[in-house]
Amino acid sequence: MYLLYTDESGSVDDPNADIFVLSGICVFERQTHWLDDKLTTIASRFSPDTPEDIELHAGPMRTGKDGWEHFYPTDRVQAVVDSLQLLNNQQLRIKVFTCVIQKSLYAPTDIIPTAFEKIASEFDDYLAACYHQSKGKNPQRGIVIFDKSIFEQNVQLLSKVFKHEGHANGRLRNFAEVPLFLDSKASRLIQMADMVAYWIYRHYQSHDSRGFDLIKPHFHGYQGGTQGLIELVSPEKLAAITAAPSPDIAKYPFPDPTPDGTQLPSAQKKQGK
Repeated sequence: MYLLYTDESGSVDDPNADIFVLSGICVFERQTHWLDDKLTTIASRFSPDTPEDIELHAGPMRTGKDGWEHFYPTDRVQAVVDSLQLLNNQQLRIKVFTCVIQKSLYAPTDIIPTAFEKIASEFDDYLAACYHQSKGKNPQRGIVIFDKSIFEQNVQLLSKVFKHEGHANGRLRNFAEVPLFLDSKASRLIQMADMVAYWIYRHYQSHDSRGFDLIKPHFHGYQGGTQGLIELVSPEKLAAITAAPSPDIAKYPFPDPTPDGTQLPSAQKKQGK
């Protein structure tokens, strides 16, 4: 079974931002423990004795809020890079599914249903492809797992409608169950989905491609396409990202990832914090 850990970035109701992102990381069920362990190792830099107290929450890690202000920016950004670098693991073969919506192009009530429909249908197609490409020897099912959120009831209803009545591209035929919802504090893989969604959001909203560049090679795709990245964004918005990149890209470049197998020492807290 494949699990799609999913989170959003950007608020439908925020008048100061025009981008909403729904993003998921697809992991085979037998590989979740390995990824959890690697992420916990990164979290342990900030609390060696109780790493479970550290939530790898992308927004606060970048801005230095919600407890992350106690740690130096260099340590925080290294943790971001090392977390995103886990997408490169060849054994895991993590695939990213993302829908990016320019909010001004849609009615507010259509944003979440549209994003979920796009993500769910592409994930369902991937599961079907696993079956057909293996000539019936790999009949996998999938479950979407969300961070607990205010739109839980909406997503549950949509899943049932898509499965039994259909959506714009057909029906969901390979889901084992309706979406599940977890507390992000209790799930490292939801935290990873949050980090992926946040840095994709930063790319489209703030023209900051530092994290997006690490994620981009891992969007699901086949036959030369990138089916796992659904951009419901105007050509003008896409052109602006290239024409006016964030100054953070040059001023604060991401460091190289920690060499595989090397554990950095515990992050140092700022004096007096």
